[in-house]
Formats: sequence, C-alpha cells, structure tokens
Amino acid sequence: MTELCGPPSFREALRFWTKLGWIAFGGPTGQIAILHEELVVRRAWISETDFLQGLNFCLMLPGPEAQQFTAYLGWRLHGVRGALAAGILFFLPAMVILWGLSLIYVLFGTVPAIAAAFYGLGPAVLAIILRALLLLAKRTLKTPLDGLIAAVAAVLMVVLHGNYPLIVLGAALAGAWIHRRGAEPVESPSAIRLPALGRTVLACVAAWWAPLLLAGLVLGPRNIIVQEGLFFAKAALVTFGGAYVVLPYVAHHAVAMHHWLSAGEMLHGVALAGTIPGPLVIVVQFIAFVGAWHQPGAMPPLLAATLAALLASWMTFAPSFLYILVGGPFLRRLLGLGFLQGALRAISAAVIGVMIDFAIWFGGQSLFPTRPWTQPDGFVLVVGLGALAALIRFRISVPALLGVCAVLGVIYRIIPW
Repeated sequence: MTELCGPPSFREALRFWTKLGWIAFGGPTGQIAILHEELVVRRAWISETDFLQGLNFCLMLPGPEAQQFTAYLGWRLHGVRGALAAGILFFLPAMVILWGLSLIYVLFGTVPAIAAAFYGLGPAVLAIILRALLLLAKRTLKTPLDGLIAAVAAVLMVVLHGNYPLIVLGAALAGAWIHRRGAEPVESPSAIRLPALGRTVLACVAAWWAPLLLAGLVLGPRNIIVQEGLFFAKAALVTFGGAYVVLPYVAHHAVAMHHWLSAGEMLHGVALAGTIPGPLVIVVQFIAFVGAWHQPGAMPPLLAATLAALLASWMTFAPSFLYILVGGPFLRRLLGLGFLQGALRAISAAVIGVMIDFAIWFGGQSLFPTRPWTQPDGFVLVVGLGALAALIRFRISVPALLGVCAVLGVIYRIIPW
C-alpha cells in the first residue's frame, strides 16, 4: 500500500488540475485511470480507500462521472475551493477547444475535403458507442434480474418510444423495493452542521440557475439560447450512467423533437468531442452552438452560438458541484444504504436498454443515410466493423481511431476510383 504524503498546497494541486484538463483523453475510464496513477500511486495525495469510495459515490450520480469525481478529489484535498478548481479546470480546456472546432465546422464543414473527413468519422463513432455498450453491459449485468430490467428498458425505448426519465424512475423504484433490506449505514452524519449545509445548497442552486434566469429576462423565455439551457439543466438531473447515456436522451430531443440540428450534425459533434481531452458530454456545447447558429434571432450568429454554448455547458456541469459539496459529507452513509444501492443497480441495468436504443438509432442514421432503409452504406459497414475490431482486439486509442477513419473518409470520397 502506498504511504500517504502530506496534503499538497493549494497552489501545487492547482498546477495539477490545470495540467489534467489538457491531458484527460480516453473517456471516463482513461480519465479515472489517470487520476488514480497521478493522485494515488505517484503523488500519494489520496488513499486507495478514499479514491474507491469517492468513485463509487460519483458513479451513483447523474451527469458526467469523471468531472464529478475530479471535483470530489479536489474537495477531499482542499474543500470547496478545491472542488471548484478541480471541477472547472477539468472541462474548461475542452470548452475552449470545442468552441474553436465548432466554429470551423459551421464555417467550413461543407468544404469537400472536410465533409469527407466527417463522413469517415461516422463509422468510428458507431464503433465507439458499440464498444462502450459492450463494456458497460459486461460490467453491469451480473444477474438475470439485471438482464430483465435492461431488456424491459430496451423494449420500452425501441418499440414503445418510452420516456427516459420515467423509465429511470421506474427502475429506481423497483430496485429500491427489491433491495429494501440490505446493508446498514456505517456512519452517522450527526456531526454535520445542517445550517451550513443549507447555505451550501442555496449557494450552489443560485449559482447554477442565475445565468439561465438572467438569459430568460434579457432574451425572453422562447429564445433558443434559453430553451437549450433549460433542456440541458433538466438533462443533468436525469442522465445516470455517464456520457454514453446522456447521448441518446439528448440526441432524441435535440434532433427529433426540437430540430436544433440534424442527425448528421449530431454524429459529427460526438466525433469532435471524442477527439479532445475532457468529458465526452461536452458534446452538449456543440449541440447548443450549432442550434443557435442556425437560429440566432436578432443576434449575430457567432454571438448567439457562443452564448448558447457557454450556457449549455454551465447548466450541464454546475450540478456536479451541488452533488459533491452536499453529498460528500454523507458519503459513507449513502454507500451503506441497501435500498439506495438497489435503486442505483436497477438504474444501471435500465441504462443498458437506453443505450441499445441509441445504438440502433445511431446505426440506422450511419448505415442507411437515405430513406427508406433498403441499401446500407458499404463504406460505413466495412470501416465500422474494422473500427470495432481495432478497439476491442488491438485497443487502439479513440483519438487515433478517429484520425484514421477521417483519413479513410477523405480517400474514399475525394480520390476518384
């Protein structure tokens, strides 16, 4: 066991959090591995026990687990200021990079060479989603009951087009009832000062909603910037299971219901988000940017798109600080509640069904770009299968895979055969 060093100074920790935002490639799994290597093994700032308990806690929460876990580790080291520094610096570089990529996309995305590169990204993203589905199913579906919950959720989503929040709620209630007798709490929160906790809740909620309320007062409630911000605030509360579960819920509403962007633009946004460091859920910023660019109202498109991107990102990531600062003091007690563990286990199983629905939708959009769905796209089929094999068999990194597939798209589309 690694012997813990003394806690780092805030300035020392700040240097690490700043660096982390620029090197956090690999999705949630890779990012958590980086945190373990740097903070537990190399620097010994966090004990193995605290690391695993914090990780289990963050996996219970809705929203981007890697960003929440980073904020939690910052909180363990330096309290509120540590949580804010770690959590914000984790996604800030991704915001800056994706803003630039989004601008390039809307300005030059129809240039033949760039359009061909995005065409090549489609099968790569499909392979990434299928690999994530397989890995999550292997980790989550441990019992026949887990499989049954996943199957019911998949049928409700695919066949009956069920409401995702209601499916999650139903799974949570079923899991809580089934596991209502379970582990006992291991720690009493009696030492926690409730007035201080109440002030923390009020401060976090006020900081989270103030930008949206201000935008509503200035722009009006029907403005697309306000509508996008409100939607992503709601998504942040119900999307358990990480980025790949956020995607189907967001894609259905942004593409099919609100028509903020096309299905192809959604696919390209997922691909762009996968090439940069930071959380994959930063794709919500791309969605908001493109949606407001298309419908800027009285504002210049770039200004509307930028404001929408900033608001969408804040409404998505800000709740993480509420969860960490309020739930952190109760951590061990929460992890010991049997009914809560049962509810979260059932939610995790239901998430598999939701991901199956998204994989089917995404696969249909990629393999059958024209309607009716009769003739599959041979390039997408072959490259997609090859990309899936490269991910599973050869463990190629996601950025490398996206780069290779983009080049293949250019070769296929640009070079005359």
